[in-house]
Amino acid sequence: MAFCCNPDIFTWIQNLPPITQWRAGSMSIFICSSPTSSHPSLNFSVTKNLENSSLSISIFADFNLPVPLWASKPLTINSKSSKLFDEATISCLTINVIKDVLNYGSNKKNPLIRFPKLESISGFKDIFNLAFLTLALLICIYEAPADLRSACLNSLKNQLTSCQSRVASKSLMKLLGSNLEEQWMRSLNLAITNWIAEIQATQRGLVMKTPSPLFSYAIATFGFWKVQLYCPVMAMDLVNSSNPCADERLLFSLNYHQLEGVIQFNYKVIVQEKWVDVMVNIDNIRCDIKRLVNETLLNERGVGADDKHFPSRISLQLTPTIQCNVLSVSVSKSTDNPTREIGLERSIETSFDPPNTFLGLKVSAGETTTVSMKPWKFEQSVDGYSGTLHWFLHDSIDGREVVSSRPSKLSLINPKAWFKDRYSSVYRPFTRQGGVIFAGDDYGERIWWKVDKSAMGKTMEWEIRGWIWVTYWPNKHRTFYTETKRLEFREILHFNIC
Repeated sequence: MAFCCNPDIFTWIQNLPPITQWRAGSMSIFICSSPTSSHPSLNFSVTKNLENSSLSISIFADFNLPVPLWASKPLTINSKSSKLFDEATISCLTINVIKDVLNYGSNKKNPLIRFPKLESISGFKDIFNLAFLTLALLICIYEAPADLRSACLNSLKNQLTSCQSRVASKSLMKLLGSNLEEQWMRSLNLAITNWIAEIQATQRGLVMKTPSPLFSYAIATFGFWKVQLYCPVMAMDLVNSSNPCADERLLFSLNYHQLEGVIQFNYKVIVQEKWVDVMVNIDNIRCDIKRLVNETLLNERGVGADDKHFPSRISLQLTPTIQCNVLSVSVSKSTDNPTREIGLERSIETSFDPPNTFLGLKVSAGETTTVSMKPWKFEQSVDGYSGTLHWFLHDSIDGREVVSSRPSKLSLINPKAWFKDRYSSVYRPFTRQGGVIFAGDDYGERIWWKVDKSAMGKTMEWEIRGWIWVTYWPNKHRTFYTETKRLEFREILHFNIC
C-alpha cells in the first residue's frame, strides 16, 4: 500500500501497472490517517473485476475489517489502451466524483455534465485531485466512523485550503459553469454547516470560522474584475445579538443558509501625456442569502424559509499593493447632501382662560417635518491610495443604520413594520429572493488612480478586500431575537498597464 500525506491521486492512478502485473485483487493509497498507529486510516482503492473487465474505485476506513464508505460506478477497461486509466476512463471517473459531490446537496436532480478533451484542460491533474478531496471531505463528514473523522477532517481541510487547491478551485468552477458551481458550493457548505453544528453541539462555546480561500476566487480578464464568494451563515463572525437564542427551530432556519456574493468591476487604462489613468467602475454587486436545504425541511425542523438574514452593509476596498508608481487616487461621488422636504402641517388650538388673565386666549401652533430618503445609502471614501465603496441599509422609519441598531420591541410586534413581509412588500429594499443588486445604472461611480508612465508595460497587483454584514430581524416568526454577522474576504488581482 502506498502512503502520502498530501495524496496526488491522479498521478497514482496514471502510474498503475496493467492488471496482469498485480499481485493482489486491489491496490490502495492512504488519503489521510490518525496520528497514532493504533487508529485507522482513510484509503483510496482500485479493485479489478476480471469477469467483466472493469475496475471499481472505492474509499474505505482501514479497520481490521475494512469499512466501505463510497464506491464508484464500474469503469470499463480499454484493452487497446497502453494505460490502465486512459482519457475516457478518467473522464467517466471525474464525472462520477462530481455528481456524487452534488448529490450530497439538497438538489437531487441528475445534472448533465460535459467536458472538453482532457488534454485541452490546463491543470487537469489538480482539478481532479481537488474534486476527489472534496468528495473525501463530504464522505468523512457524513460517513466516516468517529475514530477517524476528527484527524482526517482537519487534514482534508488543510489540503483543500492550500494555495495549490485554491488555484485549482478557480479552474474547476470555470469547468463546471455557473449553475453547477452554485450547486457544488451549496453541497459543500451544507456539509460544512453540519460539521460545525456537530462540533458546537458537543463543545459548547466553540466558534469555528470558515477559511475564505476555500470559498472565494477572483478573475481579472478583458477589462473586467470579478470576485465570487460563498460562505455558510453559520461560519460567519457574530457581530452582535440581542440575547442568546434558545429557539432551536429559529436557529435551524437561520443557520442552514449561505451567503453568495458576486463583485464585478469594469476597468480601463487611459494613457495621458504625462501619466496613466486606471479607472474602475462598478458593474454589478450582488449578494444573496440562499437556503442549503429544501423548503420542506426548513418547515419541519425550522420556522420556514422566510425567516433568514438579509444584507445590511457592504464595504469594498480596492488598493494597488505596490504604490511606488501611484501618483493619486480620486473618487467620483461627493459627500451626500440630501434634500429635506419640509411638509408643514399647521394647527391652532384656542382656549379661554379664566377672568383676570392678561389676554384670556391661548394659541398653540405645530408643524411636522417629512424627510425623503432611500433605504440604501452609498458612500465613497479614500484612505491613502485605497478607494473604498460603502453601502448602508437604513431603517425606513427612524433613518438609523440597521447594522448598528436594534428595533424596538414595539416595532418587533408591529405587523406593519418595514422588515415584516420584507420579501413581498412593494417597498422592499431587497429582491423577492431576499438579496440585493447594486448595478452601474444607479451606482455607476468610479475610482481612478493616476499612475506614473514608468509603469507602462508592467503588471500591477491590486488587492480587493471586502466586508459583508448580514442581519436578522424577525419576518413572519414571532420572536424578539435579532443578530448581525459579518464575513471578511481578500483577493489579489493582476493586470497589465498597456
